[in-house]
Amino acid sequence: MDEAETDVLAYMGFPAPHRTKLHSTNPLERLNGEIKRRTDVVGIFPNEAAIRRLVGAILLEQNDEWVVQRARYLTLETMAPMSDDLLVSLPAVAI
Repeated sequence: MDEAETDVLAYMGFPAPHRTKLHSTNPLERLNGEIKRRTDVVGIFPNEAAIRRLVGAILLEQNDEWVVQRARYLTLETMAPMSDDLLVSLPAVAI
């Protein structure tokens, strides 16, 4: 444990409000559940490209939701003080 101390405590470098969100895997589990739910509806895919298209579309959709939900997880504004880049802006929303 002593050898891994810096890795184990890496989250302490983030602002206090972020720490409770960093130790949770809830967003990842929710995303995986959504992918599973949507792929189960299709059942059998004709080829691998079809799977990639569907999962890619789900990931783009989720990204768009995370961009506009400012209070739910980590926001760009609360992450800005940790950045060396003075120009912080939202990424372009996928079309």
